Amino acid sequence: MLTAFARAFRTPDLRRKILFTLAVMALFRLGSFIPTPGVDFQAVQRCVNLAKSDQGTDLYALVNLFSGGALLQLSIFALGIMPYITASIIIQLLTVVIPRFEALKEEGQAGTTKLTQYTRYLTIGLAVLQSTTFVAISRQTGGLFQNCNENLIPNDTWFTVATMVLTMTAGTGFIMWLGEVVTEKGIGNGMSLLIFTSIAAGFPGSLWTIRTQKGFPTFVLVIAIGIVIMALVVFVEQSQRRIPVQYAKRQVGRKAFGGTSTYIPIKVNMAGVIPVIFASSLLYLPALLAQFQRDSKAAWVTWISTNFVRGDHPIYIASYFLLILFFTYFYVAITFNPDEVSENMKKYGGFIPGIRAGRPTADYLEYVLSRVTLAGALYLGLVALIPLIALVAIGANQNFPFGGTSILIVVGVGLETVKQIESQLQQRHYEGFLR
Repeated sequence: MLTAFARAFRTPDLRRKILFTLAVMALFRLGSFIPTPGVDFQAVQRCVNLAKSDQGTDLYALVNLFSGGALLQLSIFALGIMPYITASIIIQLLTVVIPRFEALKEEGQAGTTKLTQYTRYLTIGLAVLQSTTFVAISRQTGGLFQNCNENLIPNDTWFTVATMVLTMTAGTGFIMWLGEVVTEKGIGNGMSLLIFTSIAAGFPGSLWTIRTQKGFPTFVLVIAIGIVIMALVVFVEQSQRRIPVQYAKRQVGRKAFGGTSTYIPIKVNMAGVIPVIFASSLLYLPALLAQFQRDSKAAWVTWISTNFVRGDHPIYIASYFLLILFFTYFYVAITFNPDEVSENMKKYGGFIPGIRAGRPTADYLEYVLSRVTLAGALYLGLVALIPLIALVAIGANQNFPFGGTSILIVVGVGLETVKQIESQLQQRHYEGFLR
């Protein structure tokens, strides 16, 4: 593999793409440390240092994870790529609900271009909404950092607030453009690589926190467990159930076409990391509502603050796991249509050996899909619970590096990036990482 990487750098075109991608990733990280106008940077740093010593659950852990820590730094890239992720998921879900979007999806490249444009517009709209909410929370004493009473925005006039909202929204738009540029001129998967950069940037800090707070033996144990978890995640992410498909021969004049054998790959984790994001976002909403009512003594506020703010509470853990199971089945159901696959197979003369074409094929695909999805849902739930288990076992915070959303995205994007580089190597040298 090292030889293949060296060969990639010796290829001028591929070397230019890799260096360009690295430069964009460095620029993206630089923007995460530039404070937004109107923010007291010293006060923010004092609150961040105080939050690092707190073992409690971070209410904004998910958004802060995808922004590479820029959210709690109140930087110009504070929102990170999260508005684009949310917009992409919403457009993908609406494709199933709105016939117009479904028709655009079936139009090919032209329809995909329009859906991408809708995603951009929705991203900016969500960025305005999220930045406004975020600035409103930051204006409150103890709003962003619950155990810190610093005044993060000393001059909170309407002009300052509007400038902050505009700056954060523009930062999100710039990040979206960077991702598209990497996809076009870099090695591909621009948005995914920016997410990878954000998450991977937090690994050294999280590991060093464990080293300083828990000692060297615990640090070594965490590294060893992390290697095992990464190996298991790679194994499951590459696993798939292959359903054999046979295409009958068709006689056209004196020539015969078809008669080939192929398969339908059904991945164990077909939903990716989307169910974990959905479940985390849904559990984030009650805590956010309770925070806005934190001065209230209402019973529901007390119950939510007790059960849905601390990640080590049994009710929180059980709810998180069940929501991941539900969203895994939900997302797979809207992205893989057995009836449509069966119709396409029947149209081109394909059939599953031993299964009649038409409705029996659709029923068989649904049968296999439901059982494979169960394994994938349990896998996602267990991996997502690793940070919560670590919170109970060693007192780490929910940003525990080897588990949850972070490890799923880092491994998934890493595998996809390796495949991208390998495919480009094969185009130029007819050999990749594996010989």
